[in-house]
Amino acid sequence: MNIKFTTKLFGAVAGALLLSTSANAACGKMQIADMNWPSASLMANVDAAVLNALGCETEIVVGATMTTWASMDATGKPDIAPELWSNAMALLIDSAVAEGRVMIANPAPIGGLGEGWWIDPVTLDANPELTTVEAVIARPDLFPDKEDPSKGAFMGCPAGWGCQLASINLFRAHDMEAKGWKLLDPGSAAGLDADIVRAGEQGEPWFGYYWSPTQIIGKYDLQSVDLGPFAGKDNWDTCIALEADLCADPQVSGWTKSVVNTLVTDNFSSNAPKAAMDYFAARVYPGSVMNTMLVWMGDNQATGEDATNYFLQTYPEVWKTWVDEETAASIEASM
Repeated sequence: MNIKFTTKLFGAVAGALLLSTSANAACGKMQIADMNWPSASLMANVDAAVLNALGCETEIVVGATMTTWASMDATGKPDIAPELWSNAMALLIDSAVAEGRVMIANPAPIGGLGEGWWIDPVTLDANPELTTVEAVIARPDLFPDKEDPSKGAFMGCPAGWGCQLASINLFRAHDMEAKGWKLLDPGSAAGLDADIVRAGEQGEPWFGYYWSPTQIIGKYDLQSVDLGPFAGKDNWDTCIALEADLCADPQVSGWTKSVVNTLVTDNFSSNAPKAAMDYFAARVYPGSVMNTMLVWMGDNQATGEDATNYFLQTYPEVWKTWVDEETAASIEASM
């Protein structure tokens, strides 16, 4: 069923909750980047609602990871990137922070975030010892390949993605072929999703690469496998992340950390009320809540604005910990 929540709540939060005229003027008009994927759209719209309540005028603008970062660094706009995946420009961001152009308002705004290897919940429930990669690899019989049931099936990452190289080399590091496993190629992101959906709908075992937060993880309750400790940046950057012929001796390793920040410009941190910066510092979405929200957004074809209304109504125990009592009471009064 396609549910569209009324925009009345969002408008009320955006308008009726304004503080004094002087506070609004001091804060000014702030642009928030909506990266146009579901979690980022939700976060951008929730941020707008809260900042409006704190006396800021907000404008949501379309963004993308690299272009949003480049614009923030060069022009100071947009003022806020709620969900910026920062691995590819970490050194540039560090330099901009050191030079005072931007500030990391929250270094980890989503809990349980990252890439890795996952298994289906049905198999895990029946075999609760399968929490580590070593335990899973020891049981290829639980994940039989459809073409060769004598082998365990491990679903890799789509071609052309960095995770494909990492999964191939970790497969080699664990000597999985010799231990009875077959590395499968999903062909594309759509193929990877389709394989998970098929397994989930049919209650079949599944083991492979994915990432969180995502609608797929939330809907099919995939469980992360503990890959062990990260074996170091040198092993990852000079071997695991490269073509197999350039990685002669891959070492077993946990997945490299996915760095996601909430980034704000100096203009924002200088002019926004202190409560706004306090809000960003406290604003962490639990991974389970974000995955559930992404499922809801997908099932209901919801926009970020729809999702904000639903989130504020459904998860007060989460967002009320991010703001002071007065702001929380104002938001609740407008529902």
